Amino acid sequence: MFSQGVRKGPLLQVSGQGPQDPATGEYVHPGDVKAQTRRVLENIKAVLEAGGASVDDVLMFRVYLTTRDDFAAMNEAYSAFVTENCPSGVLPCRTTVAVELPHPSMLVEIDALASVS
Repeated sequence: MFSQGVRKGPLLQVSGQGPQDPATGEYVHPGDVKAQTRRVLENIKAVLEAGGASVDDVLMFRVYLTTRDDFAAMNEAYSAFVTENCPSGVLPCRTTVAVELPHPSMLVEIDALASVS
């Protein structure tokens, strides 16, 4: 087991989130990386808010894709989400890598590091 998020001093690390419905735990949007990216980012936003932060407080997102062929679709959903949720206009840093993910339904997993005021 692991924590969804851990706060140490002014930092809040959000564990890697997958495209799961928070109410049911079911993986959603099979085969649609754009929709999965949005769900993952909404899940991260919920953990950030529970820890006293917001998306605007994120220093860095790390994005894990099962194939780099999904980069453009992921990036479209990601860009829309951070633009909507970062009113300061200061966008977080990001790293994106292609890896094998722990569940076959997952096309994307994302974690985040935020600074909490």
